[in-house]
Amino acid sequence: MPTWHYSVQLRDESKIAKAVRYDIPVSIKYMREVTAVLRGMKLKKAIELLENVIKLKEPIPFRRYHGKVSHKRGLADKYGWPAGRYPVKAARYLLELLRNVEANAENKGLDADRLVIIHIAAHKGVTLKRYMPRAFGRATPKFRRMTNVEVIVKEVG
Repeated sequence: MPTWHYSVQLRDESKIAKAVRYDIPVSIKYMREVTAVLRGMKLKKAIELLENVIKLKEPIPFRRYHGKVSHKRGLADKYGWPAGRYPVKAARYLLELLRNVEANAENKGLDADRLVIIHIAAHKGVTLKRYMPRAFGRATPKFRRMTNVEVIVKEVG
């Protein structure tokens, strides 16, 4: 069994809480765009943003993977970038992870209203490789890509 560690090491772990989720069945490209928006946000505001994404009320700006992505109203004013989407599946899994890290913080005795996301990262997970048989002896690859996400929150103020 391989071991996995957080990509950041912090010295004082008394004021931080961590959570990680492995093998999320969401594209790494979508997850990367959502985590880039959440980095540095207050935890309560990040949870509210993800709930609005799930309800299709607030889009996420797509900065790196934005080929043929349409512009959304209000994105340029809020984030300075017009292209965006509503990655609902990624938002559902991240919302679950953020609620998990909030519970971990409360279990440690930290104040949930003063938590800030200091580190959140999406890493490429395993790829399940399957092939669909086609006519004339050919086959089409049908790969399922997974994502691993880690989040660290810190109590500030």
